[in-house]
Parts: sequence; C-alpha cells; structure tokens
Amino acid sequence: MKLINIGFGNMVSANRLLAVISPESAPIKRIIQDTRDRGMLIDATFGRRTRAVLVMDSGHVILSAIQPETVAGRIGGKAEASAVGDGDD
Repeated sequence: MKLINIGFGNMVSANRLLAVISPESAPIKRIIQDTRDRGMLIDATFGRRTRAVLVMDSGHVILSAIQPETVAGRIGGKAEASAVGDGDD
C-alpha cells in the first residue's frame, strides 16, 4: 500500500484515491457541502486555505492545503522540493 503525504503529516492511500481536484468551481463546492452534510468530509487543512479536494473510493472527500499538482507529483513518486506555501510548514 502506497501512502501519499497530503500535508501536515497526513497521509492517504494511493490505491483508494479517485481524483484530485481544484476547489474553485461551483460543482466542487456543492460536492464539498453535500459530503459535509452526510458526515463524510475530512478536513486536513489545519485551518489553512483549501487548495486540493481528494475524492476517495469510499465516498469520503478530503480537503488538503497543498496544490493538486503537488499531490499528483507525489502520487507519481517524484521527489519534489518543498514549494513555498505548499502547506507542509
């Protein structure tokens, strides 16, 4: 099982991850609200701005404070230098 760091020491299983999405559009905001109402939302932003929304195969939605591109790079196994403001501070 491969784990992906989504910021602040939080990890998700790469095998269970369906999508990594930017939270800017209205449909994604509706998905976040619907998931919150069902009790299936996991907020891993530690009070920071949400920059990526992770959709899991279990129906859970996880909010992350790191950029979707950074999460995608970590899925691919690329070693990345920590970008300014990526949420790992």
